[in-house]
Amino acid sequence: MTAATTTMAPSGGAGEAAKRFVRRNGWVLTLWAVLGVMFLITKLFIKEDYGAAAVGILVLSALPYAYATAGQTLAIIAGGIDLSMAAMMTLLSVSAAVLMDGQSEEFGFIAVPLILLLGLAVGSVNGLAVVFTRVPDIVVTLSFFFIWEGVALLVLEAPGGSISMWLKELIIGTVGGAFIPDIVSDWAFKALILLVVTLGVVWIPLKRSRPGLALYAIGSDKRAAQRSGVPVNRTKVFSYALAGLFAAMGGLILTMSTGIGSPVQGPYLLGSVAAAVLGGVSLAGGKGGLVGPIVAVFILRLARQDLQLMAVDPNVAQVIEGLIMVAVVLVGATVALRGRRS
Repeated sequence: MTAATTTMAPSGGAGEAAKRFVRRNGWVLTLWAVLGVMFLITKLFIKEDYGAAAVGILVLSALPYAYATAGQTLAIIAGGIDLSMAAMMTLLSVSAAVLMDGQSEEFGFIAVPLILLLGLAVGSVNGLAVVFTRVPDIVVTLSFFFIWEGVALLVLEAPGGSISMWLKELIIGTVGGAFIPDIVSDWAFKALILLVVTLGVVWIPLKRSRPGLALYAIGSDKRAAQRSGVPVNRTKVFSYALAGLFAAMGGLILTMSTGIGSPVQGPYLLGSVAAAVLGGVSLAGGKGGLVGPIVAVFILRLARQDLQLMAVDPNVAQVIEGLIMVAVVLVGATVALRGRRS
């Protein structure tokens, strides 16, 4: 009887661990299931020959949204929001293109850290403005949206500049590996690996660190966090600095995918907020992770791609995409408001 009890204990423990995992990550698992069903519907009902090339286009279109969403997620978790995200990405993209224009390939190894540091600095300026003015985050970052947009035009008035070829080849080009599934093109595989590595290098150590826990603390209850000894102002600036870092990564991706910089910004602001909310991040702050929002990015991008494959008028598709994003954000805002009242 003792032996039977001993042999059954591990399986019971594993079962309980699995249940806890599902309870904690239920929404993220649901998003993975939704993404899988959407791929199946796209393959079977929308376009039978949907294959590796189409998946590659999807991945490349999702990359800048993914980095914008990562930065937005950190700002929201800390109880804020960054409406300057798209403008920061544009500024950092044109800065990279101008900095590397006419330079040697090796100079790219110097330029990339400089752009990342510039992203940290730009994000820190946002955070310092929020802390010292005590004006709501949404107002301050909206103001900086126009500021960074203007600075981007000062850096580069029209599309131009260039980037080191080795950077471009990080997301475009062959891998030469037979282990890559047929449904994923080799250059899309490179882009996915780059996304996972760069996000993981920042997020994995951050989530379990003291500064990472402080982000959740000030987002959940700023006063309680302050009474517990959490440096609220420093943590707030830190959250925006990290948002700027991810904006720099997104800006580099924009330049890497086209080979030039453009002062015309993309629709990454509402897209990043919508993906963060759909991914389980509470607009009230203090709740959420990074995996869910990134999966949500691919769900929203695949929805847009499906509209294109169905030959929906581009203007109509843009309206539908906008309505989806607005609906997601409105639902998230309503849930956050009810949570604060309760």
